[in-house]
Amino acid sequence: MAPRSHRSSRHPKRRTILVSVAAVAAVGLAASLVMAFSPDRETGTAAAGKAGATPAAATTPSAEPSRTPERKPSTKPPKSPSASATKTTPAPAATTGSARPTPETTRQAGSASASLAGRIRPGVDYEGVATFYDAGNGDGACSFGPTGDVMTAAMNTTDYEVSQACGAYVRVRAGGASVTVRITNECPSPCRPGQLDLSAQAFAKLAAPSRGQIPITWSLLSPGTSDPLSIRYKTGSSQYWCGIQVIGHRNPVARLEVREGGSWTRLPRTEYNYFLSEQGGGCGGALRITDIYGEQLTVDGITVRPDAVQPTKVQFAAR
Repeated sequence: MAPRSHRSSRHPKRRTILVSVAAVAAVGLAASLVMAFSPDRETGTAAAGKAGATPAAATTPSAEPSRTPERKPSTKPPKSPSASATKTTPAPAATTGSARPTPETTRQAGSASASLAGRIRPGVDYEGVATFYDAGNGDGACSFGPTGDVMTAAMNTTDYEVSQACGAYVRVRAGGASVTVRITNECPSPCRPGQLDLSAQAFAKLAAPSRGQIPITWSLLSPGTSDPLSIRYKTGSSQYWCGIQVIGHRNPVARLEVREGGSWTRLPRTEYNYFLSEQGGGCGGALRITDIYGEQLTVDGITVRPDAVQPTKVQFAAR
């Protein structure tokens, strides 16, 4: 009996031990599970840390907002180069150009005095051909008389325009060469519009005389000179009839008027470059001379002295 009781008494202890071992095992298992799960949590934390790097990466996107401002400037560059701004800059420049008082006034005067200028107008390039002739003593249809200035030319009849071209200075260009000549003569047909018949010396400045004829471009000049213009009465002039000529003028003369009866009377112009007062009105009196730009000069006290060059104290302004 006792052995049984002894055996029976050991069983509960074993069970207790087993239970406690099981409990310990369970605790150990739980601990190991906890330990097992705790690395996972750390991994999660590491992942969370990595996720925290993602916010850092998200910071990169958040840096993208900061890039967005950078993009806005980059979008602004298209706006800042703004073609419109660039265009507006020229526009003022154009305005500034148009605001240039002197050129604009000159042009307006030119357009306003288009009828005064006739065929040969300021600021226009004319195309034609150049030939040459023996200018002799320099005298010609313009009746200026002999001259030592060999840089002269004869203008074709069309552009001569009843002597209105007389005394005009033109710059003639051919290739890279140029020469300035004064119109002293008329070149009749077969000279064509745009053609200049140069003195042999002037032609030689542009090309070899052996060429005979060359294409040219020419334009009107307003040369610098300090000399005043002069007046000459034609041979045979008196108080009853007179022919008046202007000599040494910087710009082409458009009209000449005489004071008669308290008012100005315009005189007709001849092909030989004299203004005629056939009835004698104004002969020996005050003169008013107008150039193609519309500038007017008044000369008093020029007495009738036929064929005498009488200097004045006035000259047209340079243009």
